[in-house]
Amino acid sequence: MSDAPRLRRVEAFPVEHEGRQCVALRDPAGYTPAIALLHGPLLDIVSLFDGEHTIADIQESVMRRHGQLVERRQIAEIAVTLDQQGFLDSPGFAERRAAIDAGFLATPTRPATHAGSAYAGEGRELRAMIDGFFEPPDGPGPIDERGGSAPEGRGAPPPAIRGIIAPHIDFHRGGPAYAWAYRELAERSQADLFVIFGTCHSGMEHPFALTRKDYASPLGEATVDRDFVEALAARARQDCFGSELAHRIEHSIEFQAVFLRYLYASRRKVTIVPVLASFAHEAMLSGQRPDDDPRVPRFLEAMAETIAASGRRVALIAGADLAHMGPRFGDPEPISPVELEQIQREDGEMLKTVAAGDSAAFFESVARDGDRRRICGFSPIYAMLRILGGAAGEVKRYGQWPDPNGVVTFASVVLE
Repeated sequence: MSDAPRLRRVEAFPVEHEGRQCVALRDPAGYTPAIALLHGPLLDIVSLFDGEHTIADIQESVMRRHGQLVERRQIAEIAVTLDQQGFLDSPGFAERRAAIDAGFLATPTRPATHAGSAYAGEGRELRAMIDGFFEPPDGPGPIDERGGSAPEGRGAPPPAIRGIIAPHIDFHRGGPAYAWAYRELAERSQADLFVIFGTCHSGMEHPFALTRKDYASPLGEATVDRDFVEALAARARQDCFGSELAHRIEHSIEFQAVFLRYLYASRRKVTIVPVLASFAHEAMLSGQRPDDDPRVPRFLEAMAETIAASGRRVALIAGADLAHMGPRFGDPEPISPVELEQIQREDGEMLKTVAAGDSAAFFESVARDGDRRRICGFSPIYAMLRILGGAAGEVKRYGQWPDPNGVVTFASVVLE
């Protein structure tokens, strides 16, 4: 064990546990399922696990703050426990990570990582769960099996959908919002190939990450179109698989794959192209625009070219939530009802740029205030709008999960 332990880059957020205010540590990369709860002197000790403070430094700091001596052995035991759980940047964690990564790369299928937690883990239970999302008043009503054709005497059917934006919040909190997007897709698209852009919550070295692995689900596997993936990677002229490990536990594509299986398992054979994206925030934080990184326009243009060359009926999906605000996400105070209304107004202004199909205006609407609301679907939404090039959109549903400690907003949008 190092004499100056270093905490990995993990997520820290406030929670209340047994009447005490604590800080919880969680690993968004999923290399440990553990959650560590810290409070009082323990929080002070672990906050100094930065690789710069030695155990002696930590002892001195705790003495100054609390007037008590913490034995060297106790601090070392805390470090060992956190290391065993996978929270420290150490040789032990490097071995853990290498084993987990190798296991994922070796398997031919991307497992249904969130089945049984974010959604039902058994097929019949999951299908019944999703059935319920379509039920009014929160849901849009059942899918019209005639495919959205216009009733007799009422003119032409609505135009075909080229893409949808659907949430990636867990089903228990946002299920009906998914249904508003996916009913439109089922009724107004004949696509047999779905390109799914998902948010990478843990960030990536590369702006895009492809995988050849089919996505497992309790409703059966969502099969990847490997020929399309290979053609896309060749056209993009960049490393499209260097961040493939990000697919391992990322839920933003998994949830869309589940809904596609729900829609089409008994209707027709469809395939997917899963693409994780992480570039818009990086561009904003560096004072640039997404296209200033040549890899971004090259990939998105390669996607459009590959779609055109495929001869397939293709629709795009962005798995994207919107605002993330409150102490859970780093804000100092809980979100009030007045602030919820302000968030909704600001989301509405941003969604106008999405409905206009204007990728540049969408980027500017988020970057203008430095992404104060932490728009989680920044990259996937931009990518879809950029590829579709001015597609007309309509917001079908807007929702908020208004926990004052961690507000999440989301919307269902269709683009023609």
